[in-house]
Amino acid sequence: MKYYSTRDRSLRYDSAEAIKMGLSRDGGLLTPAEIPQIDRAFLESLVPLRYQERTAKVMGLYLTDYTEEELLGFAENAYGPEKFDTPAVAPLRAVDEKTYCLELWHGPTSAFKDMALQMLPQLLSAALRKTGEDKTVCILVATSGDTGKAAMEGFADVPQTKIMVFYPKDGVSAIQEAQMVTQDGGNVGVCAVVGNFDDAQTGVKRIFSDESIRATLADRGYFLSSANSINWGRILPQVVYYFSAYCDLVRDGKLTMGDKVNFCVPTGNFGDILAAYYAKRMGLPVNKLICASNRNDVLTDFLRTGVYDRNRPFHTTMSPSMDILISSNLERLLFDLSGENDEEVRGYMAALAKDGRYEVSDDIKEALKEQYWGGFCDEAGTAAAIAKYFGEYGYLIDTHTAVAASVLEQYRAATGDETVTVFASTASPYKFCNHVLTAIGETPAGDGVELLDQLNSVSGVTVPRRLAALRGKERRFDLTAEKAGMDDVVLNFLK
Repeated sequence: MKYYSTRDRSLRYDSAEAIKMGLSRDGGLLTPAEIPQIDRAFLESLVPLRYQERTAKVMGLYLTDYTEEELLGFAENAYGPEKFDTPAVAPLRAVDEKTYCLELWHGPTSAFKDMALQMLPQLLSAALRKTGEDKTVCILVATSGDTGKAAMEGFADVPQTKIMVFYPKDGVSAIQEAQMVTQDGGNVGVCAVVGNFDDAQTGVKRIFSDESIRATLADRGYFLSSANSINWGRILPQVVYYFSAYCDLVRDGKLTMGDKVNFCVPTGNFGDILAAYYAKRMGLPVNKLICASNRNDVLTDFLRTGVYDRNRPFHTTMSPSMDILISSNLERLLFDLSGENDEEVRGYMAALAKDGRYEVSDDIKEALKEQYWGGFCDEAGTAAAIAKYFGEYGYLIDTHTAVAASVLEQYRAATGDETVTVFASTASPYKFCNHVLTAIGETPAGDGVELLDQLNSVSGVTVPRRLAALRGKERRFDLTAEKAGMDDVVLNFLK
């Protein structure tokens, strides 16, 4: 299968090349030239399989220059017991007969990013071999909290790779920062950026598009790629867990094959819910995609009005991985809904860069209304959802999951839709101990790693072992840069 840029359909690449590049050199996002279509027989064949086997079969539809045997080996490595703490990998937890929570945080960094970032390094290493690449790839990452650690965990000491992570200074949780600045590996680097996630993300995209930097690095034996969800190798593994959730519901008798399901996804950069959209486009029986935002409600307004406007206050919230006003993956959705009209997409992105806003066509507005429902949850609502789930269901959830739980309630109240719904749980509550403790009526006795024991004592929920291992771990990285200085950080890292 070929992949082309959302801004220039004439640029076409094989899947290995697309994964190696990460971002198209014209600034567009590489996207599949066609969406594979599945039938009932394919879906039925997945039901009895393990997660790893489902992964190989779904991803194999897109990665036609990888063999199913290769992909199965990658999946066994990515999702095996040494990495994930449950054989189910992405288990469903029943809340009631109409509501299920898809737990995506059982991997090594206790966040949903592991679902893709344990797979991406293997896809990328294979891509280097398949394309005969002799240069070292440097992975540039902008993170709002979880991607950075998950990417470093996946790429640490992987041959022919280096990785530099940028995160917003004072814009991530204490646990998230501790995970990043203590990361092991001789090929990793971490830098705090004075600003917010959008500043870090814009800086990374600028570096990717800078021909002089690329030429300098090429002379030094490096080229750049991405582990952010702008890389198709990040989106595709996420498509799998929506298929897997549906198959688990059928296997367990909660759905009849062919019945539709809703997915409610907390998102900031639009990657996780875009993966659900691709699953639906492939033929997975999905009714509605419910997009859950926090107080940074730019996506909510867009889905309701068709106007994307980042010219608004930026809020630092208790769900920091969603503190985003420029949702990069929306570009892939616009490309698909516009009938793959690269000129139209270029116009939207140019308007966003120039004016910070754009308004989509009436056809796209209608498609958005049909496919999506958008809602947001403020800080009080987030805390209330945590308290409710712990008090009524004995279920401890993190701040991002709570946003999804709250928006799902709003959706049902607004629409009366009683379709079976799966909402995504994207992080362990132990990554946000202070906010979770406060929400359930406790007073945090400190901040960061020292709160793990307090939350464990109050909740009885086991602390993920790799978070527990942060206790007393030495800090390795203290670098801070202004937005304009990110270029120098990369050039110094790759001397």
